[in-house]
Amino acid sequence: MKNKIFFLLCLTMTILSIQIYAQDIDDKTNDFYDNVETINLPFSSVEISGEVANNVKIDFNILPLRSVIVKETVFVNDKDAFVGAYRYDGYSLYDILNNVVVKKKLEAEFGSMIDVWVEIENNKGEKVVVSWGEIYYPVNRYNIIIATKVARIVPSKTKDLWPLPTESRLIVVSDLVTERNISSPTKITVKSFQKSYPVNKDMPSAFCTTANIFKNDLKIDSLKKYPSNPFQQLYHTVFYGRGKGIHGIKNFKGVMFKDVLSKYAEINKKNIQNMMIAVIAKDGFRCVYTFSELFNRNDYSEVLLIDKSDDKKFGIFSLFPAQDFFSDRAVKAIQEIRIFN
Repeated sequence: MKNKIFFLLCLTMTILSIQIYAQDIDDKTNDFYDNVETINLPFSSVEISGEVANNVKIDFNILPLRSVIVKETVFVNDKDAFVGAYRYDGYSLYDILNNVVVKKKLEAEFGSMIDVWVEIENNKGEKVVVSWGEIYYPVNRYNIIIATKVARIVPSKTKDLWPLPTESRLIVVSDLVTERNISSPTKITVKSFQKSYPVNKDMPSAFCTTANIFKNDLKIDSLKKYPSNPFQQLYHTVFYGRGKGIHGIKNFKGVMFKDVLSKYAEINKKNIQNMMIAVIAKDGFRCVYTFSELFNRNDYSEVLLIDKSDDKKFGIFSLFPAQDFFSDRAVKAIQEIRIFN
């Protein structure tokens, strides 16, 4: 009898050891982001309107599920405060807008999509902007999503359990302060830059010595001299355009565009969520950036302002957007910089 009890005890201990060992193996895979429970976030649908052929509702059942990781931070008493680290699963704006037919109001004048953005809102009255360039031009695609699932990324030693959201969320992975991560987005409105600038692609010389700076249509300054800033960035890149393809393998050296503009717009929640910057060339070429993609990046892929005073056709100021796969938003011969909400 004693031998039988001892045998059963040993068998039980062996089974427990195997279970514990298996669990230990599961917890020690090379993926740090899938070892805790994933929580579903309630979500129904989102409507798309604005400068589109027809208002549409997207069938999310046919879209691929994307996964991103973020460290969320918000402003508390004008200072950034850490919220938590998460893995979010959901549907990217890249996929959501992929088959939407955009009808720009000034399409006949300027057909490119680089002056387009989307306004995303929820039923709580919150609105944020995301540029078309952020969605379709970045080197890392699918990094702006509407999240329908969430999991904590738990530190292995401290075991901190960050507060879990309870609603679907817009997630913009490249943001440092994540104030654009609003909850329960319900509507996406497509918009484009509405100021008319006749395009002259055959202009013999687009050299422009002055870039006028406007804020909400009021001229506030003029940029006539390249900033004498010792902290210049150097990017070595394959310069590749959406239309003309390879432009060469080049070095771009310049000051961060955000440093040039910092005196005209402070970093705060309102500007991160809603401010835009339009850059217009002498020949009518133009593009838009959101305030957040210039001032609020966490990936160090900055937009540079370049001194091209030696280029008698496309000087004196130009841009280089390091975050973009394509070169299209690298505006040359900058004539105007417009900051607006």
